[in-house]
Amino acid sequence: MSCLKKSHAGLLAAAVMAGAATLSLPLSAQPHAAPATPAAPAVRGLPDFTDLAEQVSPAVVNIRTTERVRNGFAGGQMDEEMQEFFRRFFGMPMPGIPRSGPRPNRPAPQEPEQEVPRGVGSGFILTTDGFVMTNAHVIEGANDVFVTLSDKRELKARVVGADKRTDVAVLKIEATGLPAVKIGDVSRLRVGEWVMAIGSPFGLESTVTAGIVSAKQRDTGDYLPFIQTDVAVNPGNSGGPLINLRGEVVGINSQIYSRSGGFMGISFAIPIDEAMRVSDQLRATGRVTRGRIGVQIAEVTRDVAESIGLGKPQGALVRSVESGSPAEKAGIEAGDIITRFDGKAIDKVSDLPRLVGSIKPGHRSTVTVFRQGSSRDLGITVAELEPDEKTARNAQGERTPAKPQAGGQALGLTVSELSDAQKKALKIKRGVRVDGATGPAARAGLREGDVILSVANTDIGSVREFEAAVGKTDKSKPVNMLVLRDELVQYVLVRPAPAASR
Repeated sequence: MSCLKKSHAGLLAAAVMAGAATLSLPLSAQPHAAPATPAAPAVRGLPDFTDLAEQVSPAVVNIRTTERVRNGFAGGQMDEEMQEFFRRFFGMPMPGIPRSGPRPNRPAPQEPEQEVPRGVGSGFILTTDGFVMTNAHVIEGANDVFVTLSDKRELKARVVGADKRTDVAVLKIEATGLPAVKIGDVSRLRVGEWVMAIGSPFGLESTVTAGIVSAKQRDTGDYLPFIQTDVAVNPGNSGGPLINLRGEVVGINSQIYSRSGGFMGISFAIPIDEAMRVSDQLRATGRVTRGRIGVQIAEVTRDVAESIGLGKPQGALVRSVESGSPAEKAGIEAGDIITRFDGKAIDKVSDLPRLVGSIKPGHRSTVTVFRQGSSRDLGITVAELEPDEKTARNAQGERTPAKPQAGGQALGLTVSELSDAQKKALKIKRGVRVDGATGPAARAGLREGDVILSVANTDIGSVREFEAAVGKTDKSKPVNMLVLRDELVQYVLVRPAPAASR
């Protein structure tokens, strides 16, 4: 059965490119900060990895997993087409599968559970007393996990904890005096630096491959900036170490970009500093706690940044604020752009969830927001991100007929007042409803039912205010509007139609 996992926006939110896949192989087909170290030695010509492989390989392990299923696939019922497949290609029915299912009205026999192989992957030993690190997807869904050491001993492992969001898991085997890896300093890792991977691609244990670091801080998930390399990794390499020329682990091989399922020259590794932070929590409590503030965010584009006076595209645009959340209590509003959090700059939208997630729940922080042309600091207390976040339901605003009033005709907009009931249903205090959008407004993507909250950084509470704000804009330049649609806000640039030639 397949264990390949797509790169996401959960564990992994949206991948940097389509087709990313994790690397575990289906069988059916004490602080962790590293001491200061000198920069990687300059290499002239091709490096020799023989000493590194000999040094690190004893600490790399093979991981196999099994699951318990009922013999005969839940009572022997199996699709006839699948049975025919096994008869054609293997010359016999699949073991334990009768040629036909139970006859109608006859209860299926209760077969005993049987342990079957599930998948294999890689891992490495963190401590001499048996803590092992691997990927969470390697052990996901397994009933039993077995670790094979370099001396061919196979030991049953206990799952200490696994974190799907970062794809990190920690196992414990009962052994002492084991060879352990050295943890490197990712901040010293440089693009172009030689690195080596050790793992079990396609179940081939202790396989060594090498390449260079292609990029750092590669965004492929909400909580992880990946290391991109051209080291050859394949299904089964998942959980194995990425090693620098000093013999230190700098990452965990986790994903590949592939259209075929095999290596295509691009692979991704979890930075070891991020993985060790997760590992410390898993070993201490068995779970990972993360901070949250209760906002949905989006990227700030260059056009929007220039139109609202932000200057350069930076920060995270707040598209919605969860009711009762720390963000709402702090005074953060939809349409704000968060530029700093806890004293650290938010250069791109993915920086915010990583920074907030790394903060201990209950911590009092300061958040800087850009609103209507100026910045302001707000105090906020970080809450805990629950394991299974509930998604907010879309508010169905009451649709009460309102007499349309013309406004912003030069932009192709007809708007009307919102009733108090509509504002309450939409959880807003201001805005006008779009009743019609043509010309420039339609080209900008505005449509009936949208709610305009501000025009050119000016809040809109009525049709009169909307008309006044539009009247003050430069008719030769794009007009920025903060628009609410389906409980999410976004900036829309409406570009006036060019004047007719005379």
